[in-house]
Amino acid sequence: MNTILVTTSRGLDELLRQEIETLCPQAEVKMSPGALSFTGSLENAYTLCLWSRLANRVIWVLSSGKCDSAEDLYGLADNVDWPQHLRSNDTLSVQFVGTNRAINNTQFGAVKIKDAIVDQFLQECSQRPSVERKQPDLPIYARCQREQVTLGIDLSGNSLHQRAYRQQTGDAPLKEHIACAMLMRSGWAQDTAKPLADMMCGSGTLAIEAAYIARNIAPGIKRSYWGFNGWLGHDNVTWDRLVTSAIEAQKPSSTTIFASDISKNLINIARKNADEAGVYQDIQFASQDATKAAPPHKDKGYLVSNPPYGERLGELTELLPLFSQWGKHLKTAWKGWHITLLSSNRDLLRVLKLRASKDYAMNNGKLECRLVNYIMDAANCEQFSGDAQDHEFANRVRKNLKKLKSWVKQQDTNCYRIYDADLPDYNVAIDRYDDWLVVQEYAPPKDIDENKARRRLQEVLLHLPAVTGVPASKISLKVRERQKGTAQYDKFDQKGVKKVVYENDAKLLVNLTDYLDTGLFLDHRDTRKRVHQMSKDKDVLNLFAYTGSVSIFAALGGARSVCTVDMSKTYLDWARENFRLNNLSGPYVFEQADCTQWLASHRGQYDLIFVDPPSFSNSKRMQSTWDVQRDHVALLTDACKCLKANGTIIFSNNKRGFKLDSSAMSALGLGVEDITAQTIPGDFARHANIHKCWILKKC
Repeated sequence: MNTILVTTSRGLDELLRQEIETLCPQAEVKMSPGALSFTGSLENAYTLCLWSRLANRVIWVLSSGKCDSAEDLYGLADNVDWPQHLRSNDTLSVQFVGTNRAINNTQFGAVKIKDAIVDQFLQECSQRPSVERKQPDLPIYARCQREQVTLGIDLSGNSLHQRAYRQQTGDAPLKEHIACAMLMRSGWAQDTAKPLADMMCGSGTLAIEAAYIARNIAPGIKRSYWGFNGWLGHDNVTWDRLVTSAIEAQKPSSTTIFASDISKNLINIARKNADEAGVYQDIQFASQDATKAAPPHKDKGYLVSNPPYGERLGELTELLPLFSQWGKHLKTAWKGWHITLLSSNRDLLRVLKLRASKDYAMNNGKLECRLVNYIMDAANCEQFSGDAQDHEFANRVRKNLKKLKSWVKQQDTNCYRIYDADLPDYNVAIDRYDDWLVVQEYAPPKDIDENKARRRLQEVLLHLPAVTGVPASKISLKVRERQKGTAQYDKFDQKGVKKVVYENDAKLLVNLTDYLDTGLFLDHRDTRKRVHQMSKDKDVLNLFAYTGSVSIFAALGGARSVCTVDMSKTYLDWARENFRLNNLSGPYVFEQADCTQWLASHRGQYDLIFVDPPSFSNSKRMQSTWDVQRDHVALLTDACKCLKANGTIIFSNNKRGFKLDSSAMSALGLGVEDITAQTIPGDFARHANIHKCWILKKC
């Protein structure tokens, strides 16, 4: 008899304890988070390797003790007579899990154990075992919990969730032992005669594991590599007997298992995996939309699924309406069924508007998830009506759209703001770009509950499609926080949804998904129109030009020449593309440079200079930091040197509380006219402090 340590994922401990006591009836199991132990035989350990549907690893413990130092760890490993377990020409690996104050690095712990093993062999002979990470002859496992370290042989070799039937997976595969836990917690595993359906089956893991349970197939039966294959203590006779017995214990399926997914590609993968697992005939596969699919069997059964979680921010825009639609469908089409869903986003499940009967915590990989059971009884099948009609956010957007309707007809643009944090609880800005919406969430203050803020955002995304008519697939979500340097221009997505929009006879390219800003500042629409009116036969300089939209309007307004300056090559290329879109060619120059340094040494002369700098920047590409309040006088002094007689500077910025140094402007010989009010478009009138703007004219 020996100590056997069995590990599993968080949340599966109690289920695993029950499984161990069933497979090893005499076991007295001790539990700790993620690990269970008992005293048992090698046959018990082999049985768990072959039959456990919930375990990750089965460890044959060789030594355990207190380790307050690296020397203690070395001594713990050295106490084992390693030549009894492997040969000098064998390979080994050491996996070290957990840390404490003395051993605060898992790699260091693994190396220390490896050194102790190797040193034993070098003391007896000149040859020593070598390290092999993938499939060593002897995989060694060490677990550190506080000061206690347990050391043993990993009989499972690789994690037991790897059943050796997966040919391919989807983007976020469900681990096999988690699938089994879902089936057990749902109640179906105790009543396999009932129909089972997975309507979001992905690569088929849950359905395949269900077929294994229904047919009493040992989950480890197809694995060829085990951690005991090269172990000197391996009992081959006992193992072969257990394998033979497991094969004989298999039985025909007496249940009906359905697996479907909207993706035909995933269904093909699921079919191949089921075929490799030997249960293809036990599962009925189909490609269909879960939000529209009817129950596949007349008898009431169990629907168990692992729907998408929406881990990435932008995914919520499509998932929230999908879950809302799915919830309504479940209420009408799946009456009487038991529903079990796993998700890391509990708020997403709330969109279903179902009352849970049971709720369990468990991890799927590193994700902390909730497994929720629902019974589709009369109470759960009640429909919620009038949600969008009665919701305060939906009503406010509807009201805004009504007010904007006549204004939009008078504008020559298909881009405008429809909502800007009008309601304190719904702290977002929403802009329309033709048939797309861009939603920017303002990061909530620290005193606002994070969960409440997240639920409010989900309500925004849920109601927008119904109120605006824009489908969820064309809503882009971004989070606007206080930015440093050029962070507002940094790329944070790779979807690349680009669109050509129009504004006052100009065509402009916007990117709706990949950057915090789209490439077009809508609040400067009237400012650009003013530049257009002032540029006829003028030499124009556009500083901090971003994607060059102001330069476009200067050129379209008949400017004699236009110089566009920005520090980013990406945005200058974007500006050139905007010029091409408008068929503009001529004396148009694009300069990649730090605008402050470029302007200080520049000797060109311009009739009109447009300056719209950031509030603050500490970009590595700049020679020093930039603060618009601190540095605007120096910048405008240099700009004034490049200004022709009777020339004009349009100076704008969006720093809250900014104060223009009027006395310094007078000293430069510049007349000052505040034109902020004339440059705030109607769709931004609710928040007229979006920017400030002045005309500075050389006297």
